[in-house]
Amino acid sequence: MTELSNQQTLSTPMINIDDRSDRMAQLIAEAADERKGSDIVLLKVGEVTVLADYFVMVTGYSKVQVRAIARSIEDKLEETLNLRPIRSEGFADGSWIVEDYGDVIVHIMMPQEREYYGLESFWGHAAQVPFGEL
Repeated sequence: MTELSNQQTLSTPMINIDDRSDRMAQLIAEAADERKGSDIVLLKVGEVTVLADYFVMVTGYSKVQVRAIARSIEDKLEETLNLRPIRSEGFADGSWIVEDYGDVIVHIMMPQEREYYGLESFWGHAAQVPFGEL
């Protein structure tokens, strides 16, 4: 390795995977909040499953709002991190949209679906991170 390439290697900042997941979850929560998403919960599930590092749960009070929250999240992550969801489901119905970003999975639900499925209870053993504290 040459002297120059050694310096470049040492001066290149390394991005910690946890920091990236934390940042992504925070941006998702901010985007949801900007569209008046309610009851925003960030669950740090990385310690209890290999599915993702975070689940972000958001409530929207109409199908139009649920879709608007999902689009806001997509726009924010594409603008700031150049990320698009790996997969999205539920846009057609609009009562529960799931967006998979790999490290973070987002659930945007109407109140009835959120109460019925109780994902926070199901993943209750995961640490809950208050929105704004990452």
